[in-house]
Amino acid sequence: TMEKNHMSVFLLLIAISCALAKDVGKKETKETTAKPKLPQTLSRGWGDQLIWTQTYEEALFRSKHSNKPLMIIHHLDDCPHSQALKKVFAEHKDIQNLAEKFILLNLVYETTDKNLSPDGQYVPRILFIDPSLTVRADITGRYSNRLYAYEPSDISLLHSNMQKALKLLKTEL
Repeated sequence: TMEKNHMSVFLLLIAISCALAKDVGKKETKETTAKPKLPQTLSRGWGDQLIWTQTYEEALFRSKHSNKPLMIIHHLDDCPHSQALKKVFAEHKDIQNLAEKFILLNLVYETTDKNLSPDGQYVPRILFIDPSLTVRADITGRYSNRLYAYEPSDISLLHSNMQKALKLLKTEL
């Protein structure tokens, strides 16, 4: 793994030098200084213009108090399936628009809440929680062995599941 560490350091150096090179090329103009862009670290690439919560606890609190359903995306940075789903999710206009009606959280680690892994701790998995703080085990994807998994090809199913989560809200609460 020594080689792997060297590689990581090397890639990091490349990333830093690329970032520095980009900054040098930019001229400071009135526009760039006028509007400070918010750091979009919480989105982790799932939708930079969306508002993401930082922790599960904060997400539950916001869901309860705003009466919006919560959508939790479990993923990992080094998982190709997570990366592929993230790309499709972020580029899907209808999903991005619909996502504004949710409290949003994406996690790269597991929580201690066993309700968030009803059938295992695989990634990517997406769960919906309603404002009464109930995990909607009834909103599932198409795979019987990983109920809350979505592949990039399932993006329209995810979209309709998001609509379902919002509809249930109106009929039940």
